[in-house]
Amino acid sequence: MAALSRICVAGAGTIGSLFAAHLARVARVSVLVRREEHARMLNEHGLRVSGRADFTARLRASTDPAALAADLVIVACKANDLENVARRLSGHFAGATVMTTQNGLGAEEVVARNGDWPLLSSVTFMSGTKHLDTHVEYVLDTATWIGPYRGTTFDDAVSVAGLIERSGLRAEAFEDLRPAQWSKLIFNATVNGVAALTGLPHDRHFAEPPLGDLVRALMDEGKAVAPAFADDPWEMNVLASRRGHAHRPSMLEDVEARRPTEVELINGSLVREARACDARAPLQEALYALVKGKEASYS
Repeated sequence: MAALSRICVAGAGTIGSLFAAHLARVARVSVLVRREEHARMLNEHGLRVSGRADFTARLRASTDPAALAADLVIVACKANDLENVARRLSGHFAGATVMTTQNGLGAEEVVARNGDWPLLSSVTFMSGTKHLDTHVEYVLDTATWIGPYRGTTFDDAVSVAGLIERSGLRAEAFEDLRPAQWSKLIFNATVNGVAALTGLPHDRHFAEPPLGDLVRALMDEGKAVAPAFADDPWEMNVLASRRGHAHRPSMLEDVEARRPTEVELINGSLVREARACDARAPLQEALYALVKGKEASYS
């Protein structure tokens, strides 16, 4: 892997903004955004981080991938936008390594169809709240897990994890990311789906009866489907729900804003995997159908 002196973050929502701002402290960072106004505001005012950190980063933003250069491209858009973002990257960033960060399963295959870059795969547990195009609040300082995918090695994952750590975020490299992806998928499908339907932030209710009993049963179904998982999703849920901050999962925010959710790529991934291996997951099937119905009520 080339020296990681130039980083491009594709997508500047909450996660992309957190990556871009922090990495700008240790590398030259650019951001690929969708709107010209977004690019102008970032170029003029920089990107402020509040919450667990307090600083303003200077970076370059553009809507044109041809105007940007990078040794590492971090694809940080939501899963719903991945196909469009991957097409925008096609034909650009020759010689760069590309790292996916999306929820669900299959993001790497989407990106791989659009270019022959070496690929790293990652899942991130950090979270925040985007207040403005130029302001993101850093809420949960949990790690990003990184592993090799196509044309990359464990040492490459270690290099990127080290860069992220030096920026002030947390990261860990894995030789095989798939078990970690399954832990995140089971956790996300359950917590996001339940939050979207109940309107609750991720708080103590998710770990205590009566709702906690349902959450645990949903996660047990997911674990039965998974070929392997790293951290136990239920223990992850208990820890996160007791951190003292009632995090608002992205699917809850999408439902409240009447936006399309990531239900197909998160819950749908789990349900499709269950069907493919003839595993029974009736609670996860019901959760998936109910969130799809909720989304249909306003779309």
